[in-house]
Amino acid sequence: MSSNQEYSGEHAEIAYDDPQRNALANQSTWVSVAVNILLTLVQIAAGFVAHSQSLIADGMHSLSDLVCDFLVLIASHHSKNPADEGHPYGHGRVETAASFALGAILAATGGAIMVAAAIKLQNIEHLTPVAPLALWVAGLALVAKEGLFRYMLRVGERLRSPMLIANAWHARSDAASSLVVAIGIGGNLLGFVYADSVAAIVVGFMIVRMGIVFAWDAFQELIDAGLAIEEVDSIRQTLIDTTGVESLHELRTRRMAHRALVDAHILVNPRISVSEGHSIAERARGRVLKAHPTVMDVLVHVDPEDDFDHDSNALRMPGRESLLMHLAPLLDGLPEAHRVVFHYIAGKVEAEVYLPHVFFEHGEAMVEAEAKIAKRLIDDPYFSTVSLNCLVTPK
Repeated sequence: MSSNQEYSGEHAEIAYDDPQRNALANQSTWVSVAVNILLTLVQIAAGFVAHSQSLIADGMHSLSDLVCDFLVLIASHHSKNPADEGHPYGHGRVETAASFALGAILAATGGAIMVAAAIKLQNIEHLTPVAPLALWVAGLALVAKEGLFRYMLRVGERLRSPMLIANAWHARSDAASSLVVAIGIGGNLLGFVYADSVAAIVVGFMIVRMGIVFAWDAFQELIDAGLAIEEVDSIRQTLIDTTGVESLHELRTRRMAHRALVDAHILVNPRISVSEGHSIAERARGRVLKAHPTVMDVLVHVDPEDDFDHDSNALRMPGRESLLMHLAPLLDGLPEAHRVVFHYIAGKVEAEVYLPHVFFEHGEAMVEAEAKIAKRLIDDPYFSTVSLNCLVTPK
């Protein structure tokens, strides 16, 4: 196998229903757990020994990562459960809730670090010089977190999981914070005793910012914010390009963790049958699912004409039983119909009446019937047209 093939196989995206999905997600998170346990112990211990407030802050950051990793594991375990009676759309929003909690934890942790460092800066004369050990530990943490970020991002992109990608970028923010810590410790060692506390404040701000971003994105999903405009436009075009779809009245989207839900109102020829309209809707739905892998389900509503006018007119019109009773006088003198089809169009009803084939063998009877119905239709409150047809079936 060539190196290119190996690369494409290793980095190919994993389908949403692939059994590997949950295993890979858990594996990457357990790697993160192991790294963060080690970093938390080393950073906090070295921070106390070396008198580095910024290193302790970075250790607390690693501890918050550890809590977030367990949130990801819990969410991943529950989100893989299939849809059930209580959760007809599945359990994908568990990931969203975990992302929101992750963001809240980060924001709270960062805020606490900033406050503690600011209090220290109120008494600069009492700040303790930092030992060189802190700089070595900060460098080790920087390398470990950058490596963890690259690994987790690769897995998150293969799985197309916002939660795992968010956790990966969380690791990148950790690497950035470790860089700031290293700079602050270096400044302290050069004689700028306040540099370590300033670095702690910067780290706290970075943590708060990242937490707010994660929480806000999750909040947008929880309140059913739609997909990006580009994605919506692409889905719209896929629907419109479906044979039989004349127009698109309404298109709504919302996210469900790493997937999306879509519902649309398509306009079709108002005189086609219900079954043909359903067939067009199913083709439109299938095209969207095939062309847009992130879409989990599509609900297609079929409209025969403009939504607003059609809905208001339909509410004013009587039901089928009442219409059949009103149609009877218009068909007086004709044989009993085999089938009657109603088309609700432009505020009135077009009726297709299917009569026995024998009736059409008498041309004069047909002409006479048409003339009578035409007179009876004048100023009729419900029917605009009545067409007489015969039903032909194999003998």
